[in-house]
Amino acid sequence: MISRSLIEKIFAAASIERWNDHPRPVQFTELAKQAHKMIIAYVIARHEEDRGKSLHWQSLIEGGIFEFLHRVILTDIKPPVFHKLMAHKKERDKLNLWVVERLQNDLEALSPALFNRFSHYLLTDPDSNRERKILRAAHYLATKWEFDYIYEWSRPLYGIDATKDEINRQIEEHRELGAVQTMLMNRELPDTEKGIYGFIALVGQLRFQKRWAQTPRIPETSVLGHLLIVAILSYFIALEIGACPRRSYNDFFGGLFHDLPEVLTRDIISPVKNSVEGLDDLIKEYERQAMEEKVYPLIPFEWRREIRYFTEDEFLNRIWPADNSSPQILQSEEIEETLNNDEQNPIDGRVIEACDKFSAFVEASLSMRTGITSPALDEAKRKLYARYANKKLYGFPVGMLFDFFW
Repeated sequence: MISRSLIEKIFAAASIERWNDHPRPVQFTELAKQAHKMIIAYVIARHEEDRGKSLHWQSLIEGGIFEFLHRVILTDIKPPVFHKLMAHKKERDKLNLWVVERLQNDLEALSPALFNRFSHYLLTDPDSNRERKILRAAHYLATKWEFDYIYEWSRPLYGIDATKDEINRQIEEHRELGAVQTMLMNRELPDTEKGIYGFIALVGQLRFQKRWAQTPRIPETSVLGHLLIVAILSYFIALEIGACPRRSYNDFFGGLFHDLPEVLTRDIISPVKNSVEGLDDLIKEYERQAMEEKVYPLIPFEWRREIRYFTEDEFLNRIWPADNSSPQILQSEEIEETLNNDEQNPIDGRVIEACDKFSAFVEASLSMRTGITSPALDEAKRKLYARYANKKLYGFPVGMLFDFFW
């Protein structure tokens, strides 16, 4: 079962500031950085598959989650010191063992098998497989994207060029990955020619879009950070309900991409969408057109089917077998067990929706717990709790998650 303690650790990343010893045009958080990293990892991994390389997607997803939790626990160590410690086996093993011990209760309560994979991931050779290399490359590309903003404000700082050189050196070491080579070549081209680099740059802009933009709240969260929270929680529930590998993959990346169109439309709050009959449908149609015009031209044609699957009808259960021209929307709250196989390509839109609403509920609850509240937060919290209290999906007690923060 997903514990309250584990949820709090995930949300804690929204309070972890990055580059806090540098002048910054905006606040950069660990949560948004890790979300950007996982989207970049998806791009690199898809590109590797296009080159005929085999990948184990569960290892990539879980590796990203494990590294995220690892960084949350070790948040007090500055990145340069952190990376030096990780480069020395003796110190690395001591730190990693301590992290494993700190997370053991939470992860064993969720899944003993997942905890064993987590422990093995942290206590084995970090250069052992392609998935780890992809995650490392994604880490440095996400860091580079942030640093390009930091650098313009930090030129007078002592050592800033050394930081720049080190980030560039780390990225250069991953040129063997085809997507890294392509992105480095395309980043200086005009926007319409940037391709996959343009895609990750556009997605990165979601970190500038605040959730609850007109409501004071602590900690603030961005749309980009919210995507990772929904993805991780959706993946954990997929594990709990025995989802097949493809369904678990879809639930994670469906959560990670479900608000992607908001990079073009901004985060329009539910009361506005629901205030005029037909407005929500009109917004959805505009989002589809904007995606066709501005997002899909940046990615390979072969990827567009999957991104559409993740971003359209995102809160409905659906299947999409390979020989079907379009997804089949399922009207039921739950996907039948006969459809729980890789060939049916199922995705739990209802699970993603529950995690999306739960994320909003926790955001409101955490802010109110610090004393920063408003009628909007109080109303949203009460409505969400009323909707999901006692609710179950596939026997999983979704309502209990809401009880944790009520």
